[in-house]
Amino acid sequence: MPGMCRGRRKFLAASLALLFIPALTWLYLSAGNFQGMKPLPLSPLETQSSTVTSRGGALGGGVAREALELRVREVEEENRVLRRELSRPPRNPVGIGQRPHHANHHGNQSKTHSEEGTGDNEAGLKAVTSGNASECVQQPPVDKCETIHVAIVCAGYNASRDVVTLVKSVLFHRRNPLHFHIITDSTAQHILASLFQTWMVPAVRVDFYDADELKSEVSWIPNKHYSGIYGLMKLVLTKTLPPDLQKVIVLDTDITFATDIAELWAVFHKFRGQQVLGLVENQSDWYLGNLWKNHRPWPALERGFNTGVILLLLDRLRKLRWEQMWRLTAERELMSMLSTSLADQDIFNAVIKQNPFLVHQLPCFWNVQLSDHTRSEKCYKDVSDLKVIHWNSPKKLRVKNKHVEFFRNLYLTFLEYDGNLLRRELFGCPSETDHNSENLQKTLSELDEDDPCYEFRRERFTVHRTHLYFLHYEYEPTSDHTDVTLVAQLSMDRLQMLEAICKHWEGPISLALYLSDAEAQQFLRYAQGSEVLMARGNVGYHIVYKEGQFYPVNLLRNVAMRQVNTPYMFLSDIDFLPMYGLYEYLRYHVWTKGHAPTNFAKWRTATTPYRVQWEGDFEPYVMVRRDSPEYDRRFVGFGWNKVAHIMELDAQEYEFVVLPNAYMIHMPHAPSFDITKFRSNKQYRVCLKTLKEEFQQNMSRRYGFAALKYMTAENNS
Repeated sequence: MPGMCRGRRKFLAASLALLFIPALTWLYLSAGNFQGMKPLPLSPLETQSSTVTSRGGALGGGVAREALELRVREVEEENRVLRRELSRPPRNPVGIGQRPHHANHHGNQSKTHSEEGTGDNEAGLKAVTSGNASECVQQPPVDKCETIHVAIVCAGYNASRDVVTLVKSVLFHRRNPLHFHIITDSTAQHILASLFQTWMVPAVRVDFYDADELKSEVSWIPNKHYSGIYGLMKLVLTKTLPPDLQKVIVLDTDITFATDIAELWAVFHKFRGQQVLGLVENQSDWYLGNLWKNHRPWPALERGFNTGVILLLLDRLRKLRWEQMWRLTAERELMSMLSTSLADQDIFNAVIKQNPFLVHQLPCFWNVQLSDHTRSEKCYKDVSDLKVIHWNSPKKLRVKNKHVEFFRNLYLTFLEYDGNLLRRELFGCPSETDHNSENLQKTLSELDEDDPCYEFRRERFTVHRTHLYFLHYEYEPTSDHTDVTLVAQLSMDRLQMLEAICKHWEGPISLALYLSDAEAQQFLRYAQGSEVLMARGNVGYHIVYKEGQFYPVNLLRNVAMRQVNTPYMFLSDIDFLPMYGLYEYLRYHVWTKGHAPTNFAKWRTATTPYRVQWEGDFEPYVMVRRDSPEYDRRFVGFGWNKVAHIMELDAQEYEFVVLPNAYMIHMPHAPSFDITKFRSNKQYRVCLKTLKEEFQQNMSRRYGFAALKYMTAENNS
């Protein structure tokens, strides 16, 4: 919007008028020039060559001009900083916002979120990426509240991690509502649906499309590319996406944005005639066929085009019978080529070779390709000119390029960037009504902010961003239906316990890790560097991202429990080491009810399982069925988090059975931050006592006379 630039300069001119009364007429005339979009004469050459007049004559000598020039620059910088500060929305307390809106499109979830929040980290990152556009570059012809549609194909655990980094880079720069259309397998949909639902980003909608339903459309095409069958699915987007969707930006998962995606969306306005595909020229010699002896690529127009970034005019493509067009081309070329080497890209290029009028060539900075044989360095003069970086080599961050350090640092910045800071509102754009969010905010508004235990109570309703199955996971169910999953939770300071537990427990494990974005990447590097952890495919690592001042211990336990896919689960803690063989022992001693605190004197001589009664303040480690009650989220940090759960099991008439030949070892460790707070902070202890009493009262209301015994239970010490 050019008006934004003019308005800015008027503001600058008005400021200078107050500061430099003798220069009033000069500024007035300059302001008139600004309406014609002429720049301020700030460079030395311009000030020397310009003659500025007024009713009183010339402004003055060279000294006055230099002083004015210096002051103009100073005020302009002050205005820029002021605008940046004013543009930042105030931060709401973390956790308040709209819950996702659920709707189905072809059986897929749709979500819209709303919450404010940004911080100084974002300002720092802006400094890194701001070289891509000046303060006064003409804004793209995209309406303020126009929704930008983005399509992504994503399958598997690793690609789901890549998508998060891509989405972060898009969200960081965006100023428009976004609608993501994600074609996924069941694994990626499970992961990403949970992630977006708990991320709660405002003005973002996500629809999922089942990739398994599309396999028959492309499975007949032999493909040698490492992306497999999913690398061909961009060919069928005209059939897959909603018929009323007219245009979409299609992105690979290994893309990083360094500018507002609205600038790319605006390029659709430049399409002419029958142009329906926006693509950047391929930046390697692949399609020239000279990379090695007997290299025979698919046909392409000159260097060909890269399909990591595509602008699709879907309505025109449908009218051109795109489905028939690419199928006939693929069938013809496969008769001699036998298979594709670069998946959908080969077929797109073969179609363009026959129909060059279809393509609108994008400037190369919209897809700077860092492949093994890239010549991308020739398409830009300075790295600050780049808008989209494409890691289209299997080597990814290890690819060779003279500017690879800059690219890598940009990528790593988004990789470790706090995703909670991207929950910022788009002011002035209407959002869909979300009843879940309304109910949540109503509940929060009913809390008394003057209550000394307000922060404890509020934590119960905080929605933590959650990334399930952060690493690859494999599990084959047993045929005897007796399998057991070990369930635990941990933070970064307990990471060293993982290898020992994996050595002692060979069965499936479900772990919830409470980490920041940066810590999640440290964990990833730690796990990938561990032979013990990499040798285990049946360990599910679920990242719950840090938010708030408490350690949400029972939320973490619940997250890990929900991902159990065995009939039974062994509820443990990360600093308890199972005895060798405990996994197999529990599988052959399955009980439909949990087991409770043991009588150690009896246990030492027991040879058969025996029953015990519940007692106050006991917090044993139990094996229960997968559908057992979850932990109460009101208990955070230290104290009563397990005691309350065992009490709930007893109230629901679980029988407690002790196994005589099973035990765990409590490994020594430094006191946690939360137990330190419990010991040193009187108010912490007072609030814990209050929450405990409220829990006991709730139990009495729910279970009646049978729960009276819990009213006398003492505080957990």
